[in-house]
Formats: sequence, structure tokens, C-alpha cells
Amino acid sequence: MSRVGKRPIPIPSGVEVNIEKNKVTVNGKLGQLFQVIDENLKIDINNGFLTLSPLSTSNEVKAKYGLYRNLLSNMIQGVSEGFTKTLKIVGVGYRASKKGEDLEILVGYSNPVLFSKPEDISFDVPDNTTIIVKGIDKQRVGQIAAQIRDIRKPEPYKGKGIRYANEFVRKKAGKAASSGKGGK
Repeated sequence: MSRVGKRPIPIPSGVEVNIEKNKVTVNGKLGQLFQVIDENLKIDINNGFLTLSPLSTSNEVKAKYGLYRNLLSNMIQGVSEGFTKTLKIVGVGYRASKKGEDLEILVGYSNPVLFSKPEDISFDVPDNTTIIVKGIDKQRVGQIAAQIRDIRKPEPYKGKGIRYANEFVRKKAGKAASSGKGGK
């Protein structure tokens, strides 16, 4: 059995969990999320805790047991606290700003890159080299942050580009200087 799946999920105050057959809906102060659960898993709510239990011992159910527990835990955390990803922009002249609800990113291309705001995500730009992506769905926040990072990935020679705040970019050595004794 999954060790992760056995752990109960605490339900904080202000969060409402509704279970209809194999569909779980979570409501909180930040929004609403839902997830369809495998029919071989049983969901119970007891004393402010959400627990999952498998109805079968097949390998497929064992594999999904911990997955669905973490998905439900992320949903509860998302509607109560939310998720954030912080991106840093490194490079001379590289910067970001908000244009209405959208992001305008200048990272060395001939024109600024305009990144449209999805409806379930919000952006915050505290200074011109930091972008904070916020939302209630952990997967969506990570996906949008990755799309912003893909605009200009950090390059390995000078480290310029868009990176996650906690990301370490290992720099490569450039071309070695020639000694002049190479050929005839």
C-alpha cells in the first residue's frame, strides 16, 4: 500500500468538501476546484479529516492511491491558501512590467513579448526583474510559470534569461584562449 495515501488530509475551517459518487468538489475563500476520483477508491470525511481507502488490491489501484490523495490535498491547500511561483529575470536590459492584466517582457528580442493573462491566474510584478505567478490550481500555476520561463530560458554561458527564484544555473566555461602553438 501507499504510505502517502494512508495519511489523512486535514480540512481547515472555511473549506467545504462535497463528495458525489466519484467526483470531489472543494470550495474555499479563494475559489472552487473539482476532481474525478477512480471508482476503486473510497473517500470518507471524519472529524475534520479527509481519508482515502482502496476498494481493491490491484497494482493499478495501489499506484493511484497516493496520487489522488496528493491531488485532493493540493486542492484543499489551493482554495484556502493558494499557490505561487516566483521567476527572476537576469540580464542587462531584461525586464518585465504589467500592461493592464497582461505581462510585457523585454528579454533581448527586437519586440517586447506580451504574455496574456489566463482567467484563473494572476500576475504580480514587485520590481522589474521579478514575476510572481499566483493561482489556486498547483498544476496551472506551474504550467504558466514554465511557459513564461520558456520565453527566454537561462543560457549556460552568462546565465542570462528567465529562471525560477530557487533555480541554480551552472555556468559553462567559454572557449579557451588559443596559445598560438596549434599547427605548423
